[in-house]
Amino acid sequence: MRLALLDWLIVGGTLALAFLPALLYAGRAGRDTTEFFASGRSAPWWLIGISMVATTFAADTPNLVTDLVRQHGISGNWVWWTFLLSGMATVMFYARMWRRSGVLTDLEFYELRYSGRGARIVRAFRAIYLGLVFNVVLMAIVNLAAVKIASTLLGWEMQRTLLWCALLSGGFAMISGLWGVLLVDLVQFGIAMAGAVTAAWFALQQPQVNGLQNLFERLPPQTLNFLPDTADPANFFAVLILPLAVNWWAVWYPGSEPGGGSYIAQRMLAARSERDAMAGTLLFNVAHYALRTWPWIIVALASLLVFPTLGDLAQRFPGVPANLIGHDIAYPAMLTLLPVGWLGLVVAGLLAAYISTIVTHLNWGSSYLVHDLYRRFVVADADEAHYVRVSRLATAGSMLLAALLTPYIDTASAGFTLLLSIGAGTGPIYLLRWYWWRVNATAEIVAMIASFATAIVFLILSAQGLRVDATTSMLATVAVTTVAWLLAVAFGPATNPKTLENFYRIVRPAGPGWRKVRAASELEPSPDSLPSAMLGWVFGILLVYSAMFGIGAAVAGRTALAGLWGLSFVASSATLTYILKFQKREST
Repeated sequence: MRLALLDWLIVGGTLALAFLPALLYAGRAGRDTTEFFASGRSAPWWLIGISMVATTFAADTPNLVTDLVRQHGISGNWVWWTFLLSGMATVMFYARMWRRSGVLTDLEFYELRYSGRGARIVRAFRAIYLGLVFNVVLMAIVNLAAVKIASTLLGWEMQRTLLWCALLSGGFAMISGLWGVLLVDLVQFGIAMAGAVTAAWFALQQPQVNGLQNLFERLPPQTLNFLPDTADPANFFAVLILPLAVNWWAVWYPGSEPGGGSYIAQRMLAARSERDAMAGTLLFNVAHYALRTWPWIIVALASLLVFPTLGDLAQRFPGVPANLIGHDIAYPAMLTLLPVGWLGLVVAGLLAAYISTIVTHLNWGSSYLVHDLYRRFVVADADEAHYVRVSRLATAGSMLLAALLTPYIDTASAGFTLLLSIGAGTGPIYLLRWYWWRVNATAEIVAMIASFATAIVFLILSAQGLRVDATTSMLATVAVTTVAWLLAVAFGPATNPKTLENFYRIVRPAGPGWRKVRAASELEPSPDSLPSAMLGWVFGILLVYSAMFGIGAAVAGRTALAGLWGLSFVASSATLTYILKFQKREST
């Protein structure tokens, strides 16, 4: 498959449309690190919300969804759908507190929340662990999707794809800063959504599919169910029960981290107010789950009729290396069937998704390496121009490392599972540290080490042929990590009372967990209400799931079910609006 001249013109035009306006902010980004990493704390809610969803609209996401649908049916998506519970908790419980904290990065939070050597160690450790190791792995997974798409559509070898990816994304991220990233995200999200809908439309036109109704009639019913089949207890537990009962609160994963963090926290910290931080994060969750899901699922379902097996994929693309042939490659395989011009639009959408994700990760990771490591512990007294130059060098270095790691990852779902296992068990700390003064810096360090070490042990066992299923390894990692950090809370050094008092004075968390600190320092109660936040969380979840499943039911032709979900959406929207208005009155 080769793109025609018209396709390349469309791709080039969309890149210019996204990049040229954003490059106008290059001079502003070079003023100081607050502009480079936090857009001067002046971003409106709609811009940060769209930026969040554009960032998570990665080139690997359609591949991951296709992998899940082909192996487990529509219900396989519950492994990431359940993270809505964490995302909505960030909206209702944490977004306002993040904005109140006033920190530049979420790692700066550690020296606001904890004291002494432990606070410095956890900040430096996470700067390296997340800003370098974890972030490079994430970018390598996104690079892998770009490699598979380019190999399938263009016949490009891996090195050529990675070179162009590095030049486009790395070069832009080095000069634009967060304002440029936000503007690129705004344009790229529209392009990516247009491409996804176009891909779904032409997937339904294939002769093997012959329309939406025929697609749903020809596929097995278990493939189309919104819930996994209880006839397979192991799959039912792994796909639905474990994610719903454990993963969303126990696992740290960028974009869905318990309590907010990474580039989600970066966007909240860049918001111009607490309300903008909260509203933008709510917009992100609605768009992330309700708007993006079904175009990808339609393409994945259609691929089951066009390329039923991996053998069909391998036969259709003999030039693609055998190690890249997996169910996730079915998505770019379906794109090869698009006509000239439309193919260019879809490729532009995938490229938009790739660039918006990578430039965010480069900016976010560099903020940790420069602001939380280099500036804090290496060179503390240089001018702002120096730190901006170092930020750009850190950006280039991160992109290079991600490109070097990419050949060692096989599939999108394998990378997703690896990242979930590495972060398993750390989630409760990120939820409780805001609401319970006893959580200390030692507990955070112990949790990260225990989670990472346990996940690596299971990977080594698997490499030795002693394979442990993902459910068992996840539960074991959560259990080991939880016991480890609870022991650290009980026996580790306590946080300095003055630090706790200062943290409460700035952030003002609600609930009984800070009663002792409030009483000792005679501080005023929090303006927030945990009961109203809990109600907002419940109805926010219902709102998003109602929209998502209502759209799915309508697509499947289940009119009555779609109507019921529509009524649920209207009712939950009205209730949530009332709750948010009540919270506003309560806080004033």
